[in-house]
This record gives sequence, structure tokens and C-alpha cells, in this order.
Amino acid sequence: MTVVASYLYSNGKRGRAISIDEPRPALNGNDFVWIGLHEPPVEELEKLARTYGLHELAVEDAVNAHQIPKVEAYGDQLFVVAKTAYLDGDKIKYGETAIFIGQHHIITVRHGSARGHAEVRAQLEASPQLLVQGPDYVLHGIIDFIVDGYLPTVQTIEDRVLEMEQKMLANFLEREQIRRLFRLRRQLILFGRILGPMSEVAGKLVNLELPCLDKKAKPFFRDVLDHVRRIESMVGGLREVITSVFEASNLLEQQRQGVITRQLASWAAILAVPTAVAGIYGMNFENMPELKTEYGYYVVLAAIVVLCGLLWYRFKKVGWL
Repeated sequence: MTVVASYLYSNGKRGRAISIDEPRPALNGNDFVWIGLHEPPVEELEKLARTYGLHELAVEDAVNAHQIPKVEAYGDQLFVVAKTAYLDGDKIKYGETAIFIGQHHIITVRHGSARGHAEVRAQLEASPQLLVQGPDYVLHGIIDFIVDGYLPTVQTIEDRVLEMEQKMLANFLEREQIRRLFRLRRQLILFGRILGPMSEVAGKLVNLELPCLDKKAKPFFRDVLDHVRRIESMVGGLREVITSVFEASNLLEQQRQGVITRQLASWAAILAVPTAVAGIYGMNFENMPELKTEYGYYVVLAAIVVLCGLLWYRFKKVGWL
């Protein structure tokens, strides 16, 4: 069943259930019908289009479900497309909600969204002072609900990035961790492409004179706009954090490699002393005065130890060992 919920609301309270097969009810004042659909077939939408006078282009967009967030006015009705987002593993998956708003009706069509509107419907039904204002306040509640769903996604990614940052400070980042950083960065870039149009949608609902939107509802949509911009700022900052984690990891790795290189160079210099002495005394010449010295062997060993000790002390002092 694609119809999730369908009710008539009168004086801010839920009334009787509405069938999509029945004619459009005659309503007065701020009474309206709220119909919620989930991935409906085109036949159902066409039936609702005939009943509630939905524009055929808007119906086509709602069926295709591959639209960017947008706001369009069709005569005395309004059509809004919003993108939902949720995190699946390290990947952000998207859904789409198309919303038809008329003077006495609001119809929502969800595609691929993990969160239904039962929660927002219950919240609004608990506030009849808002529902009595009409469908535009329901529109605000739905878009605000969608935008609020962005925050847990961004916060979860932020926690994962900060966790990798802590690991980076203690150890080298492994190849898979670096790949994961780039995967998360790519997801945030794609998410930013959704947040931009969503910000435009909220901006139009705030600034433009649109049908079915009361001026008293503008401050509510301005609050949604602030939320979207705050999420945009968080995503931008998180992308910079990911870049800085990767760059810091490279710098630390270069520093560690430099320390190892200096240590190897220091030990090579220390070992060069006995190597050089052994090379000299390993030459097969008969006329070598030191060969007849009684304590020459011990003197040479002592000289090697002293020279190696001085080199070790020097390298230790400058921090190479």
C-alpha cells in the first residue's frame, strides 16, 4: 500500500480518513487534506492530479524522483522537492520528497527515504495551533524534519574523522584508513551539492511571494534556512579537517622517516671508524711500524672505542640518536 496516511484536518485537529478514490472534499477556512504517499505508481498520482488539480509537469517530476531540490509555482499551487539523506556505513544515501501544496491540500510523495513522516505528523497533531494555520505550516514541519535529519549524518562522519585523527597522532595511517578519508571527503563533496540547492529552496520560501504561503510563516522558513546554512558550514569545516588530517599524517610520516634516516647516518658514521682502522691494518704490507709495537693492538682498540664514543655523544646531543 503506497498511501501511508491520508486525513482531513479541521480546526487544527485530525478528522476522518480520506480515500484517494473519493472526490475532492469541499473545505472552508484553513481546513485541509494531508495525504502521504510512499513510492506510489504513476496511476495513483494521476488519479490525485485529476482530483486536486495537480500540474502534469509536477506530477512527472514526482514520479521520476531524480530531481534536485527546487520550488516551483503552478498557478495557485506550489510544488517543492526536497532531498533526504542518511548514512549507510561510510556512504551517504539520498531520498527524495515531492510536496504538492494547495489552499486546502498538501500531498507528500516519498522516494528512497529511510525516515517516514509519522514522527512529524504526530508532532504537528500535538500542536493544533500550528495545524489550524493551514498547509504552509505543514510544509515547514516537513522540510524542517528533513533538514534536521542531516545533522546526525554530519556528526557521525565528524566523529569518525576525529577518531582517525587520534590514531594518526599515535601511529602511521594505514593505506585503508587513507582510502577511507578520501571516501568520506568525496561523500561530503556530494552532500554539499545537495545542501546548496536546499539552501536555495529555503531562501525562496523566505524571500519570494509564493502561492499558498502566508507571510506569518516566513519566520519559520527562515529558521530552516539558518539550519541549512549551519549544516553547510559544518560540512565545509569537516572537509578542511579531513584535508588537514591527511596533510598532518604526511608531515608526521616524513618527520619519522627523517629521524630514521638521521639515525642510520649516525650509526654509519660511528661504524666508519672501526671499519677504516680495520681496513688500514688489513693491508698486506710488510713494512708497517705499528705491527712490532707490543701494546699496539690495545692502543688501537682503545682509540676506536674513544672515537666511537665521542661520535655517539655528539650525535646524541644534537638529537640524531
